Amino acid sequence: MNAISSRTMRLVVNGKAAGDQALRAAVADVRDNGHQLEVRVTWEHGDAARYAADAVREGVDVVIAAGGDGTINEVADGLLSADGSSETALAVVPYGTANDFATGIGVLKGDPLKALLLAAEGAATPIDVGRVNGRIFVNVTSGGFGAEVTANTPPQMKKALGGAAYSLMGLVTAAKMNPYECKFTVPDGTVYEGSLLLMAVGNGRQCGGGYQVTPNAILNDGLLDVVAVHDAELQQLGMVLNELLDLTAETNQFVTYKQVPGFSLETSRPLQLNLDGEPYLDTSFQFELLPEALPFILGPNAPLKATDDV
Repeated sequence: MNAISSRTMRLVVNGKAAGDQALRAAVADVRDNGHQLEVRVTWEHGDAARYAADAVREGVDVVIAAGGDGTINEVADGLLSADGSSETALAVVPYGTANDFATGIGVLKGDPLKALLLAAEGAATPIDVGRVNGRIFVNVTSGGFGAEVTANTPPQMKKALGGAAYSLMGLVTAAKMNPYECKFTVPDGTVYEGSLLLMAVGNGRQCGGGYQVTPNAILNDGLLDVVAVHDAELQQLGMVLNELLDLTAETNQFVTYKQVPGFSLETSRPLQLNLDGEPYLDTSFQFELLPEALPFILGPNAPLKATDDV
């Protein structure tokens, strides 16, 4: 990446945020400070990935995703799918409903100027990227009724209640839960079979509007953190919730937490996944990790390996 003084940046703005006056003022301030910043606004799905891939080919140093987790995912996909190797880094200005990845790395919503200055002046750190059936995720993939919550939460409720909307829909969906019969196979060949109520596969730590579903996840450790809730009945949900508060307890009956470089999953019927907020439905899944594949300009709270471990 070029020196900070000559860094070129491209801001990819989710169309829903394009009219925000605070963002417009922040862009003007960053330019007044001497930074090179171009703006692209999305109109339809696929625009963000295309703008990011174009930036790679044009040698732009930093692409900034202004939006939520889905916008980060799409920009990252564009960066990683562009022809040839690149050192183009990703940064974020959070403008979504939950903004779980941005919050988890310490880039908070409500101060676009601070986020843009971090993109202009911060150092990039290569982070891992998850992938399932060829589709990437930067933060968390959830499955089962947790993913159904996101898929079924009305946009009007998301806008009105923010992250709380997911909790409300979660209560509704849990009351109708129907477990999946499934088979997990981990790299050493070990097979786990049973019923699955919900799962989360984390590269980052939190989803659903701030809940730390994979609290031990590290962005550059080469491992996916997997949480699975299994073999539970509706009347046992209280026990499940207690176990979710202590994921690694040896006494847990319904919750399993593992760290693996990848795994395969087969389900008896189509399983709803949520990849960084984007829905995906299938019965056979291959999860893998792309180690340190994405240079990212992170905030102060990003969960990374200790320096002496790198």
